[in-house]
Amino acid sequence: MTLNQADIGLIGLAVMGQNLVLNMDDHGFTAAVHNRTVSKMESFLRGGASGTRVIGARTIGELVGALRKPRRVMMMVKAGAPVDELIGRLVPLLEPGDVLIDGGNSHFADTIRRAAHLEAKGLHYLGIGISGGEEGARHGPSIMPGGSPQAWEAVRPILQAIAARVPGEAGGEEPCCDWVGPDGAGHFVKTAHNGIEYGDMQLLGEAYHLMKEGLGLSPEAMSAVFAGWNKGRLNSFLVEITAQILAFRDEDGSPLVERILDAAGQKGTGRWAAASAQELGVPLTMVGEAVSARSLSMLKEERLAAAKVLRGPKPPPVDPPRNFLADLEAAVFAAKIISYAQGFMLLRAAAREYRWDLNYGRIAALWRGGCIIRSNFLQKIRYAYERTPDLANLLLAPYFQVHVEAAQTAWRRVVAAAAGRGIPVPAMSSALNFYDGYRRGWLPANLIQAQRDFFGAHTYERTDRPRGESFHTDWTGRGGTAASSTDPAQGGRL
Repeated sequence: MTLNQADIGLIGLAVMGQNLVLNMDDHGFTAAVHNRTVSKMESFLRGGASGTRVIGARTIGELVGALRKPRRVMMMVKAGAPVDELIGRLVPLLEPGDVLIDGGNSHFADTIRRAAHLEAKGLHYLGIGISGGEEGARHGPSIMPGGSPQAWEAVRPILQAIAARVPGEAGGEEPCCDWVGPDGAGHFVKTAHNGIEYGDMQLLGEAYHLMKEGLGLSPEAMSAVFAGWNKGRLNSFLVEITAQILAFRDEDGSPLVERILDAAGQKGTGRWAAASAQELGVPLTMVGEAVSARSLSMLKEERLAAAKVLRGPKPPPVDPPRNFLADLEAAVFAAKIISYAQGFMLLRAAAREYRWDLNYGRIAALWRGGCIIRSNFLQKIRYAYERTPDLANLLLAPYFQVHVEAAQTAWRRVVAAAAGRGIPVPAMSSALNFYDGYRRGWLPANLIQAQRDFFGAHTYERTDRPRGESFHTDWTGRGGTAASSTDPAQGGRL
C-alpha cells in the first residue's frame, strides 16, 4: 500500500462506482478504492481497472492512509442506514478539514442532517446528485453537488473534470457540474431532476399508447415517428432511445418491446419529489400522475381480471394519422413545458423553505449533458432564467407562453381523443388541467373554503376585505358573520 498518494478514495464498487473511478483515472486522478466484499474489489483491479493507477485497499483504514491531505472520501453505497453506518466507521479515521462525499441517491433531509453533524466535528460534507446511469458515470455524467463550499472547492477539479461537457456561452465547453447550494441542495436538485424524468417518460409512454392503440401503428412505424421528433423541438436523450427501443428486434426478429411486461418499477426518487411537493404546497401534478401510473402498472393481475369485466367506450373513427401525429407532437411538447415549469416551482419552494440561493438557469445548464433528461429544450430554460432570475413560473417567459398557447388547441384534441377512445393519458391531461387552472384568475376554491368553515370553523378570507383578515360564519343561521383574529398563529379561529 502506497501512503498519501491517492487524490480521492471511493468506497462502493457497484457498476456506478467502478465507472466513476475509471473516469477519474482517464482524467489523470489517482483513486484508492475499497469494497465491503473485498473479492469484488480484487476482481475489479484484475479486470476493468487493470493497467490503471487505481489503488486497492482491503480495509477502510488502508484507504484513508492512501489519501493525500485533506483527504477526500466518496461513498457510493445504498442510501439510508448504510450511509450512516459507513460515516460512523470513517469519522474516527479522519481529521478536521477532510471531506466526505455522498454520491448515492440519498434523501435530501438525510444529507441536511449529516452535513450539520459532520460540520460540527470540523469535517466537510458534500451530497452530490449524479445522473447519467452507467454510461454517464464512465464517460461524463451530470453532477449536482450540494453542501460545504469548502468541500466543493476541495473536489471541484475532480468532479468538473469527469462531468459531461457541453458548448459554453462564451465559446469552448463548460462542465455539467457546479455547486448548487448548501447541505442537502444537491440531492434535492437530483430529486427534482428525477421527478421531471418520471414525467418525461410517462409522456412518451402515453404517446406510444396513443400511436399503438389509437392509430394502430407498428413498432417500426412508431420508431420512425420518435426519430423524427428527435430532429425537432422534442430533441432529447429519452426521445432518441425510445426510437431505438421501438426498432430493436428480439432474436427471432420480432419487436422486443412487445415482449416486455407492462409493469414498471421505481426506486423512490419520483415518490420523494411528489412527497416533497405535497409538503411544500407545490402542485407537482405531472410527477404525481407519473408515479401513480407506475403503481397502477404493477397491478398486472388485477388489471387482467378487470379487463374481462370492465368495458370502455366504443372508439370513434380514427383521425387521419398525419393530422393526429402532428397534434400529438404538439401535445407532448406543451405537456413537457408544464412538467418543467412544475419542477422549477418545486425548486423555488424548496429554496424558500430551506434558505437555499439556487441559480435556476445554472441548474438547467447542468442538465444539458450527461443526464437522463438532457435535451436542447433546457437551453431555453436557461435563457429564461438568465433574462429574468426572479421569474415566478416558466409559463410566464415569452418563449414558453407562446409555444403553449400555440399548442393548446392540438393538445386539447389529443386529450379529448384519448378520453373518447378510453386510452389513459394521466400526465398529458393533468398537465392541461394545471395549465387551465394556472391561467385563471378565479377558481372555485371559495366554495371549498366555505365548506371548511361550515363543518370545521376554519374561517375564510373575503374579496372585499384585505388579505390576511379572517372571517367565520354561523352557516346554520343562528349567528352571523364575524371577523376573527388576523394573527396566523391563532389559526384564524374565533
